[in-house]
Amino acid sequence: MREKLDSLIDSLCRQGDYMCLNVLVQRDGETVYSRTAGYADKERNIPAREDTIFHLYSMSKPVTAAAVMKLWEDGLLDLMDPLTRYLPAFREQPVREDGRLVPRQSEITIQDLLNMTSGIPYPEGEETPEMSRLFEEAMAKAEGPGAFGTVELANRIAQTPLVFQPGTRWRYGASADVLGAVVEVVSGMRFGEYLRREFFEPLGMEDTGFFIPPEKKDRLAVIYRMPSGSEPVPYHDKHLVILDSETEPAFQSGGAGLVSTAKDYAAFMTMLMREGTSGGRRYLHPATVRFLRSGHLTPRQQETFDWPRLRGYTYGNLMRILESPQEQCVVCRKGEYGWDGWAGTYMEIHPEEKVCALIMTAQIDRENDCARRMLRNGIYRWVL
Repeated sequence: MREKLDSLIDSLCRQGDYMCLNVLVQRDGETVYSRTAGYADKERNIPAREDTIFHLYSMSKPVTAAAVMKLWEDGLLDLMDPLTRYLPAFREQPVREDGRLVPRQSEITIQDLLNMTSGIPYPEGEETPEMSRLFEEAMAKAEGPGAFGTVELANRIAQTPLVFQPGTRWRYGASADVLGAVVEVVSGMRFGEYLRREFFEPLGMEDTGFFIPPEKKDRLAVIYRMPSGSEPVPYHDKHLVILDSETEPAFQSGGAGLVSTAKDYAAFMTMLMREGTSGGRRYLHPATVRFLRSGHLTPRQQETFDWPRLRGYTYGNLMRILESPQEQCVVCRKGEYGWDGWAGTYMEIHPEEKVCALIMTAQIDRENDCARRMLRNGIYRWVL
């Protein structure tokens, strides 16, 4: 039966749905399926391999959530703490309501940031002019001596308006980037260093971080623009201030900055699947992981969690959590959780079945929900 999934993966790359795919499925930490197809770099004729490095983009968010959970578990912060306790620059942040700037009525909490209920948006053109200008400035300075650091960019975000009063709605935005700054303030070290010390090094995630050393650059998958009906074009812009940097970048984005391999990221997923334990070491308490994988939106907030492809899910701690499988047009079970990335990466963890499934790729500008559903259904039907 697994040959059917092999054939599907090969055909999706061959017919242009994906430039490359690296699909990995593990049960209780053991690999039960692995397949690579397509090109990591079409122009240089480099095929995708098991050790190909991918930009995670928003699949960085679950890692950031785990870091915050670790600080919470260690008693170094409380989830109901006001953000201003760690980043005082947010004290005077206004809210845009009906075209006017009005005072904020309540504090942003750490849990608001984890639930995307803070009111902090992503840059979205004319709808968020101040945030859009800030990210344009950050991108222009990203590779020079004036590059914004993680805390500095968060403090600049504090000067832009919220799009709603904290805690009243859900909206995807730069909350995870602000959480990266909180981790730096609380831990007293750079965000990337904290992740290395607490997770990456002990988990053996040697190809995961915020930059790609020169000796590994040839393993990095090129991101392709792949609009339907057009030839793929390599993408080299700095989306959300994310660089192909060979050294530690000034801004270490908790929302989108990490690169990793399938093997590395699966090690992180397995740790979560095993409720915080891996290789005989405890990273998080089981109760912490159970909290991490739980939905935390109120009924009012849930009404605005309205992405069509996430029908049946709720949200919490920077991840989706499946509550109503019957609303998803895929074979799935209640309790599945995970997230995905701007360039096509996708992860899901099934705690009851002890299964982790991971799709790594590198492309934008192509609506691949149908192809992804085919892959997810294939994993369930032909592997598990």
